[in-house]
Amino acid sequence: MSGVRRRHSGEFKAKVALEAMKGQRTVNEIAAAFGVHPVQVTQWKKQAVEELAGVFGDRRSREARSIEEERARLFQQIGQLKVELDWIKKKSGLAT
Repeated sequence: MSGVRRRHSGEFKAKVALEAMKGQRTVNEIAAAFGVHPVQVTQWKKQAVEELAGVFGDRRSREARSIEEERARLFQQIGQLKVELDWIKKKSGLAT
């Protein structure tokens, strides 16, 4: 064993996991075809299955998070502008 760890791209892992999810070949056959260890194929398949539900379910929550972040930013900006306006009014003598 060379001791050098190989790094696989996400695309490669997805291809291997998809092949494993199809179920047309055994894990050992897939591992031999792609040159990886069978345990790795199983881990990638398990990770893909776990993450798959999130692909379809998180869209609304991501959009809601984005809207909330934008709203918070706008409220912060409004508050800052109000403080600046009050300061200008006070300095110019227009404060009532």
